[in-house]
Amino acid sequence: QVQLVESGGGSVQAGGSLRLSCAASGYTYSRYYRNYCMGWFRQAPGKEREGVASIYIGGGSTDYADSVKGRFTISQDNAKNTLYLQMNSLKPEDTAMYYCAADLGFCGTWYGGDFAYWGQGTQVTVSS
Repeated sequence: QVQLVESGGGSVQAGGSLRLSCAASGYTYSRYYRNYCMGWFRQAPGKEREGVASIYIGGGSTDYADSVKGRFTISQDNAKNTLYLQMNSLKPEDTAMYYCAADLGFCGTWYGGDFAYWGQGTQVTVSS
């Protein structure tokens, strides 16, 4: 099993920044973490969940949704088993609940959200 706990959400004005964290734990993750794909997703009220960014822990390769490229950065701290999402130049349309997700394997089809493990989410609100 893998447990994921997000933190770092909050309210910010447009143009501001936030950094989300996702602490991962569990026997399977601790032993095989290099084989995991980690992702950030978000869901706004009345909208479908969308992929934001992904990272393959073993190789460090990343991918981003077009809507956040150049503004968001996904990163990892393997020593802390923590995933981050640095969000800069935030816009009101970035307002959503943000979720961390993990799945064993490569990130090839990460955007579809077919991840085995999910956190509880952290709210991000951007005001204009």
